[in-house]
Amino acid sequence: METTERERCEHIRWKGLFLDITERDPNEPESTQPHIYWCVQTMNCMGPDGQVVDEDVCSALRSCYRRL
Repeated sequence: METTERERCEHIRWKGLFLDITERDPNEPESTQPHIYWCVQTMNCMGPDGQVVDEDVCSALRSCYRRL
C-alpha cells in the first residue's frame, strides 16, 4: 500500500486541538461551510491573503504558504 505525504503549510492549525468546534467562527464568511482549521498568522479561519484556511487549499499556490 502506497501512502502519499502532503506538503503542509507551517501556519495551519487544527481547531479541534484547542476548542469545541461545534460553534461557528464569527470571523468566517456566512457563505462558507464551517472550517476546522486556522492560520497562526491571522489567528482565524482566513489566511493573510484573504482566502479560507483548509488543508486542501493551503498550498504553494498561495503567497502566504510556508512549507513545513
